Amino acid sequence: MDKIKLVVILGATASGKSKLALDLAALFSGEIISADSMQVYKHMDIGTAKPSRAERAAIPHHLIDVVEPDEEFTAASFRQEASRRMEEIRARGRNPFVAGGTGLYIRALTKGIFEGPEGDKTVRDDLLREAQLYGRASLYEKLKEADPVSAERIHPNNLRRVVRALEVYYLARRPISDFHREHAFAERPYDTLFIGLEKERGRLYEDIDQRVDEMMERGLVDETRGLLEMGYSPDLKPMGALGYKEVVAFLKGETTLDEATRLIKRNTRHYAKRQITWFRKDPEIRWFPPEERSGIIGEVKGHLG
Repeated sequence: MDKIKLVVILGATASGKSKLALDLAALFSGEIISADSMQVYKHMDIGTAKPSRAERAAIPHHLIDVVEPDEEFTAASFRQEASRRMEEIRARGRNPFVAGGTGLYIRALTKGIFEGPEGDKTVRDDLLREAQLYGRASLYEKLKEADPVSAERIHPNNLRRVVRALEVYYLARRPISDFHREHAFAERPYDTLFIGLEKERGRLYEDIDQRVDEMMERGLVDETRGLLEMGYSPDLKPMGALGYKEVVAFLKGETTLDEATRLIKRNTRHYAKRQITWFRKDPEIRWFPPEERSGIIGEVKGHLG
């Protein structure tokens, strides 16, 4: 049986992925699967830049608003759900387009995912306790000693991934990077075309700042306040995401609104830089400026046949 032909539109936040995916889906009888780790959460619309109701009415979108903010959704969850939706899209005689900036989700779907040794709650709790007592930097230093390859790939502030890498090392007595190398993400279930959008860095940062201003004008503060009033803890993973984390600090009286807005812009620019670094490591991605539509359309047409 022939593999499903898939087109993936990726890039940094504010690079124009959603608009391009809409245009391509309209041209090529497509439906869009969101590869955004925040758009899966209900009630979180403004801060996650979800497509509008009109856009979602014009082109079917999938994996948006699928879980509550206090429910778990992982890369493995995404892979399972996205794979099922892709089969359904093809059964309707339409083409699946994946659009988003969560690199781990895209890699899990297109190249497989490494689950690793089963976790051990005792080991994990000990590591988390150490982070509380001595700070995240202490754990990151341990990771640099145990698994320098993984330490290069994991941001020092990403406590969850630092803890997981150390957990694997202590349980298996081997670095998680060894398992990744052996797995090599060699599983290729789909015939995939990767289209990367790349804006000039200064322009990208300007667009990020403008997007943040628009989010604040549209009511990000009210949206965040509403989530807290619904009973969602500020300690939940989604509530610690870009935009929400800074607004929560404002609502707690820990900072001013102007400072919260400034921090959202700065932190989003830093996030975009990390996204670019992640995607640039993949030689299969074909990069285009967002305005080069004719070249992109030609690539997609050639791929889908």
